[in-house]
Amino acid sequence: METTDTRQSVSASPNDIRICDKCKHMRVKTMLPKLKKLDPNADVKVACKSYCGPCSRYAFIFINGRYVTAPTEDEAIEKARKYLK
Repeated sequence: METTDTRQSVSASPNDIRICDKCKHMRVKTMLPKLKKLDPNADVKVACKSYCGPCSRYAFIFINGRYVTAPTEDEAIEKARKYLK
């Protein structure tokens, strides 16, 4: 008798994390490693989020359907931590 393994891959992250590459209050180069540390399995998407009003004043992260803003990258990451799955 043949058996099949129906378990799902554990490496896929359920977290949807997105940042803007045009944000004036954070740098993609420094933000990506911090987000990977937050969730090593996340596939962080980097592109304009059309959130230009707050983006021009704050660092922000779009995480699991929520926009999280803060004065600095590190503060935005701390606020985003509570929205991780």
